[in-house]
Amino acid sequence: MHKELSIVHVARAPVGGIFRHISDLARAQHEAGHAVGLICDSRTGGSLERERIAALGKHLSLGVVRLPMARSISPSDVFSWWAVTRILGKLKPDIVHTHGAKAGVYGRLGAASLRRRGHPVAAFYAPHGGSLHYSASSVSGRVYFNVERMLERVTDGLIHVSAFEAAAYRTKVGAPRCPAHVVHNGLRADEFKPVQRLPSAVDFLFIGELRELKGVDVFIQAVALLKQKGISATAAIVGPGSPSDERRYRTMVEVDGLDTQVVFRAPMPAREALTLARTIVLPSRAESLPYLVLEVAAAGAPLLVTDVGGIPEMFPGGIKRLLPAGDVAALAAAMAEALADPDALAREAMLCQESVKQNFSLAAMAGRIEDLYRGALERRYRVVRASAVPEADFSR
Repeated sequence: MHKELSIVHVARAPVGGIFRHISDLARAQHEAGHAVGLICDSRTGGSLERERIAALGKHLSLGVVRLPMARSISPSDVFSWWAVTRILGKLKPDIVHTHGAKAGVYGRLGAASLRRRGHPVAAFYAPHGGSLHYSASSVSGRVYFNVERMLERVTDGLIHVSAFEAAAYRTKVGAPRCPAHVVHNGLRADEFKPVQRLPSAVDFLFIGELRELKGVDVFIQAVALLKQKGISATAAIVGPGSPSDERRYRTMVEVDGLDTQVVFRAPMPAREALTLARTIVLPSRAESLPYLVLEVAAAGAPLLVTDVGGIPEMFPGGIKRLLPAGDVAALAAAMAEALADPDALAREAMLCQESVKQNFSLAAMAGRIEDLYRGALERRYRVVRASAVPEADFSR
């Protein structure tokens, strides 16, 4: 029988797909009998995120620690790294699983510090896109990719959520000098229940972070283009965003004269948001393997989505409505088709649901990741035994 593990997840932003991934994984690990903890940023998110973290807390026997973590490179990173290292030093976990670029730095360096003190902890890094969104020719990109390269030396495994992300890492950072694995995100069985639209449902819904990467501007411009063509579509926008980003998109709606057609709603759980519209539009400019697309497909909701990142991997049988990113005209044309022939989009949604059901399981994801943990931890213990360090040195 396998011994129970102590696992600490480290993430900067407790929002979006990253937090969804951590939350599902932590719950599954808790149910498997492991002790789990979370370290994340204290300044990201609002009331919805606080509620979600509180709900997750009962599955985290090692607790939740929130501390300031800057989004961009900042002098405060030294404090954040030191704080994470200090927390890991107290918890002495078997596994440190880091998520996203910033947390990947803090957590892996913290794990390396523990190893120098004789504790054989295994450190994993899941980019979740993160620094890989930068161009290899940009100054920021070169800085991040060099850091990623150096940190491979203290990394027991890279965990990519898609083959696309793994290929992007090899292209931008280089062939990994540590083990690298692709483990697709997974869904719970109850997520395949259909959602019931509200009688007041609008034509289209954008759900996601209010930022350029997610294509909110493309969505608004597509609704405006439909209006120019004499098609008056109704739409809702749901998601968290900075005050400046939200003002920007509200201004776009006002300038395009869409005030009576487009409404903004506060962030809410995805399945609740899916009841608000007949068709979901996810016009991202870049993604890895977004949970949101899986959730929409699992619920059997009609979906218009861009052909970016690992999204094609979700539908191995093909989906004809994958759209070019950043193309307002193409999105508007697809939205017009959805209005003209909703039955065709509904039939396609059922095919997508079946594809996701067959290929994306939470149990399979959690099991695969636990196998990676145990393999890496055993290698760490072999190193300790080979160097003849007494057990007392790493069990205190």
